Amino acid sequence: MLTRATISSAVTAHRLSKNVTFYLNESVSPASRNQTSGLADSKPLLLMLPWLGARPQALAKYCEIYVRAGYDILMVESEVKDFLWPRWGLENGAQLLELLHSERFASRPLLVHAFSVGGYTFAQLLVNVSRDVRRYQGLTQRIRGHVYDSLVVGSLEKMAIGLGKTVFPRLERVVKQVSLLYFFIFKQQTVDYFDTSVDVFRNNPITAPALFFFCENDPMSDPRAMEEIIGYWQQRGVAVTAKKWEDSTHAGHMRRYPQEYVDTLDAFLRSLSTAPLRSKM
Repeated sequence: MLTRATISSAVTAHRLSKNVTFYLNESVSPASRNQTSGLADSKPLLLMLPWLGARPQALAKYCEIYVRAGYDILMVESEVKDFLWPRWGLENGAQLLELLHSERFASRPLLVHAFSVGGYTFAQLLVNVSRDVRRYQGLTQRIRGHVYDSLVVGSLEKMAIGLGKTVFPRLERVVKQVSLLYFFIFKQQTVDYFDTSVDVFRNNPITAPALFFFCENDPMSDPRAMEEIIGYWQQRGVAVTAKKWEDSTHAGHMRRYPQEYVDTLDAFLRSLSTAPLRSKM
């Protein structure tokens, strides 16, 4: 969990569950501690979905951007088990959906920023939305923008490579082969669920502007598959901004190209009507 020292002394962390932490940004104004319910309800909320094994120091750099822009942050961390057994991931997606639909967050304008497998976590939430579209229509309409960094898209081999690199890097090849065998044996419990998630994500009910960060040499993400999704969304009328590098690092674009990354994200935030405050990079 991030600490005050990691992000800002004006941020207070509230652990809501094992993998969910709410970071209250009290730096918006001197009177923020005594906000009226109306102001609190209109304050933008960032749903951040990190990559597997993300370190607090790395996440803090992204959080600082959103804290300066006036967002509170709801951070939801993923676990390998939720990916290996998608039914658990769906259950967690349902719980997250109910949390966002709860009184505490029900009126907040939302922005989503998902990294790597965090996009899968968000897709699981969308699968639950697709089962009761009318009930969650208000939630999808509250999402003013969504950002995707290094989505794991493409073949099963890409997924297996991702598991190897994030879970047991020293045994990457072994994990890849074991994962492919596992997906083959438990196809109905894994691959079929993955296919459903990909289809729901591709036909995303969220039509708010989207921003994609990706690169040509990502072993865990197929750039052609990424471009296909972007093109399909644009055909559906979604305003999509894409930032692609020829050579970069999975979920490490900001570390490799800090100025380009921040400038692109800043311009995207400024284009959204999520808050009275604007990003000050």
